[in-house]
Amino acid sequence: MAWLDSRARFDPDAFTAPVIGIAATLGNHDSGLHQHQRGQLLFTRQGCMRITLAQQLCLLPPSRAAWIPSGVRHRAVMQQSVDYRSIYLTPALCAELPQHVCVMEVSALLHAVLEPMAFCDFDTDWQQGKFFHLLGLCLGEIRDAAQQPMLLPLPWDKRLAPLLESLDRLPPELQALQAQIGASGRTIGRIFQRETGMSYQQWRQQWRLMRAIELLATGRTISYSAFELGFASDSAFIAFFKAMTGVTPGAWLN
Repeated sequence: MAWLDSRARFDPDAFTAPVIGIAATLGNHDSGLHQHQRGQLLFTRQGCMRITLAQQLCLLPPSRAAWIPSGVRHRAVMQQSVDYRSIYLTPALCAELPQHVCVMEVSALLHAVLEPMAFCDFDTDWQQGKFFHLLGLCLGEIRDAAQQPMLLPLPWDKRLAPLLESLDRLPPELQALQAQIGASGRTIGRIFQRETGMSYQQWRQQWRLMRAIELLATGRTISYSAFELGFASDSAFIAFFKAMTGVTPGAWLN
């Protein structure tokens, strides 16, 4: 498969082969809201991608993959330059794969399998030979991959619309949010618990973690990230990151 450029309009449902792979490097690209009948495995080799779903925000950092089941409406936004691989599978091949969007770790085996699959011709015969075995390995690795908490559920209560309009900015403290939308802290807490399964504080911390990873993955320094996310010092940011992920920002990047 040839590399795609930022002007390409690609419809995986226009092909008959059970597997369609692409390899692309795009910069500051917005796919727009779309859906397809095939399931999609989206793997970022370098760079960071943000995937918006109906009621979720999904972050795809480097060396991770997102699984998007067939029929799910989504929008992928790539900041700066993103080098990625994408594999599209017919619904029949997706029967035993996750039925929800998830971000997963990419094992060494899955990484090795994705590269030749992404560059296969669109008329490849996947019924026999090495391609049959590549597909089998790919499906098994997707099915068994460890999932990572890179999804942020979004509340749909109309009172919170001002909050969701500015998801690139640090969500305010609860007291400031109360004043902004004219609802009590208890009401806000009930909304978040009901619609996201989290308290507002937990949701805000998850937003901070995902934004921290996005900033680091796009080359921002620890000091810049700490300031952007409202931490009093670099050490406070590092402590937060380690408490949330189990590793320091430097270790995570490596």
